[in-house]
Amino acid sequence: MISKSNPDHEISHLTQDICEVILTSQEIQSRVQELGTLLSRDYAGKDPVLVGVLKGVLVFMADLVRAISIPVSVDFMAVSSYGPTSGRQGVVRITKDLDESIMGRHVILVEDIVDTGLTLGYLVKNLQARNPASLSVCALFDKKVRRLVDVDIAYRGFELPDRFVVGYGLDYGERYRNLPFVGIMTPEAYER
Repeated sequence: MISKSNPDHEISHLTQDICEVILTSQEIQSRVQELGTLLSRDYAGKDPVLVGVLKGVLVFMADLVRAISIPVSVDFMAVSSYGPTSGRQGVVRITKDLDESIMGRHVILVEDIVDTGLTLGYLVKNLQARNPASLSVCALFDKKVRRLVDVDIAYRGFELPDRFVVGYGLDYGERYRNLPFVGIMTPEAYER
C-alpha cells in the first residue's frame, strides 16, 4: 500500500510493488520546473547543450528540456559500469558516445541519480578532455550518503535516503521507470 498521496497516474501492476512513495509526481514536477528556470537564467545567451546519460535520464531529461525557456540542444551518452558485485569496482565503459562535438560549447551533464559518484566522476573527466567552454552537472536525485568520489553537482533536485528506490526513470530490472513518482519497493517485489 502506498503511504503518500496518490500518484497522478494509476499504473496498478507496478504500484502494487511499492510500499512507500517518497516523492510524488507533483513534488518532482515542481522541482524540475525550478531547475529549468535556474538553467534558463544561468545559461541565457550561451546556447547550451544538455548531455543526458541513458537510460535512466530519459524521463527527467524530457521534462527538463520542456522546463527550459532558452534555446538548447541535446545529446546522449550511455555507459555501463561495473561495481563491487561484478569484481570490477569502478570500471566505466562508454557504450554510446555523443553524436556531436562539444568543443567550445557550454555543456550541462544531466543525470537521473548520483550514487557513489564513480560513473559521474569518469564522465566529467571524459567530457572535460573534449574542451567544452564550460561543464556543469544537473542531477535530479542525489544519494550523498553513498558517495565514494567527490563530484560537484551544480544543480540538484532532491537528496534521497539510502534506500533502493524506483520510478521517474529509476529502475529495478529495467522495470518501474514509467512510474510518475519515486517509491520504495516491497520486499516481495525483489523476490519475483
